[in-house]
Amino acid sequence: MLSFARRSAVYVALLLPALAGCSGPAQPTDERRVFRYNQPESLTSLDPAFANRQANIWAVTQLYNGLVELDSALQPQPAVARRYEVSRDGRQYTFWLRPGVRFHDSEVFAGGKGRPVTAPDFVYSFKRLLDKTTASPGGWIFRGKVLENAAGEPVDTCFKALNDSTLRVYLKEPFIPFLGILAMPYAYVVPREAVEKYGKDFREHPVGTGPFRFKEWDEGNAIIYHRNPTYWKRDEKGQPLPYLDAVQISFIQDRKTEFLTFQQGKLDFLSGIRAGSRDLILYPNGQVRDDFRGKFRLEKTPYLNTEYLGIQLDPTNLRGDAAGPALRDKRVRQALNYALNKPELIAYFLNNVGQPGISGFVPSSLPSYSAKLVPGYSYNPAKARELLKAAGYGPGKPLTLHLSTLVERKEVCEYLQKNWADVGVQVAIDINQGGAQQEMVDNGRAAFFTKSWLGDYPDAENYLALFYSKNFAPAGPNKTHFKSAAYDKLYEQANLEQNVEKRYALYQQMDRIIVDECPVIALYYDEVVRLTQNNVRGLAPNPMNQLVLERVRKE
Repeated sequence: MLSFARRSAVYVALLLPALAGCSGPAQPTDERRVFRYNQPESLTSLDPAFANRQANIWAVTQLYNGLVELDSALQPQPAVARRYEVSRDGRQYTFWLRPGVRFHDSEVFAGGKGRPVTAPDFVYSFKRLLDKTTASPGGWIFRGKVLENAAGEPVDTCFKALNDSTLRVYLKEPFIPFLGILAMPYAYVVPREAVEKYGKDFREHPVGTGPFRFKEWDEGNAIIYHRNPTYWKRDEKGQPLPYLDAVQISFIQDRKTEFLTFQQGKLDFLSGIRAGSRDLILYPNGQVRDDFRGKFRLEKTPYLNTEYLGIQLDPTNLRGDAAGPALRDKRVRQALNYALNKPELIAYFLNNVGQPGISGFVPSSLPSYSAKLVPGYSYNPAKARELLKAAGYGPGKPLTLHLSTLVERKEVCEYLQKNWADVGVQVAIDINQGGAQQEMVDNGRAAFFTKSWLGDYPDAENYLALFYSKNFAPAGPNKTHFKSAAYDKLYEQANLEQNVEKRYALYQQMDRIIVDECPVIALYYDEVVRLTQNNVRGLAPNPMNQLVLERVRKE
């Protein structure tokens, strides 16, 4: 098998002549107009209906568009929809499509020319997500939100094309974050012709409206996109987007090889620094080591991800020594939180990548976050011992627990283990495979477990939904089976509140309940870390860790 460097050279050699013909004499194609990034995690589909992991999301973002998109402040803005309107009661969303948006040229259309996008295309794309034969993991973005029948199933008329350029969506009740949901890749528009022609193989024959068109997928080796010459967007000066001629995605799984390839200038950016390379690149204070200073740009920004410990409050499915009955005592849960030195954890084990979980569950990257209004747990081992004593635990009756985790979190868990040992709590670390850990947590068979929540859309509701009693796992995201009538009432009230400041106040009130009841322990709020070559312009990190290449240049 060819090495990555050899394969990369082969792909570029094939890529550049193919592009030269469409570049024109004023814009000769060269390698500076090809953006190269690596995807170490597996990429399973180029169909937006299956954009449920970062690899898929990044890949489909270059190929498709939705009605709306998020701006740099994570606020929904018009995209294929030139404007939209929400009814006064919050139950009807009307979108007027912009003229001139066309699907990519493809054999599925008459004469091979992409046709205009119409409102019925969105009706088809949205219903496809809900169709059981599609088996999309994205149907949840509409279920429970759009208009339903008596059986709780979306009605056939919840999405309606009023004409070719006007779409209306009917909700069963107001849901404030709905526009943010429509910005997700699940809601990108696809043409019926392509899905019907390719069937399941649409995953590798994508046809969208985005800045780049699909060219080739050598599975496991590389994906190549070409510039879409009929893309509907222009920049502020009227210049057509995108600026790049092509995108090349590689699949180097080994992180050291990936970083070496980046150092050699054969990749234009990396996202994330894993444990194996963190100390190589960063000092403990989070600054770039002298060996690499000036050789590339390192950028950090708050990430919509909370790393936490979950505590199962429902003993129904817990068995044996790991059942942890003491964890049903709120004083014990609070003591475990007070025992943790979260700032030291961030400094010593994460090279100051991330922010200590000193507030509630909602991460610092969201506008409703407030450490002042939602104070969390500081490091206070004396308070931890006091609470444990009040709960009946101490030298004469030591508390023993089991923490379920994954091998990649072992080092962090061992640090937590030492913190708890300092206050007299003995915690055994149980290492599980990813699938087994997920199954145990989803089905309530893990009493105490590590977990993370990566936001699906930029609204605190997406985090606070984890504690709503109607969202119990395995069907919903409430892994801890936390239940509170007061919390549920606030959650339902917040979903109807259209005043932003009042809604944020309700979010903060809910988060204070979570802090007090402590069904979870917020360890830290993650950060996006990107390494970018110095000649790349227009690629900015954001809390959603999106990869948007339509305005990227290479100098």
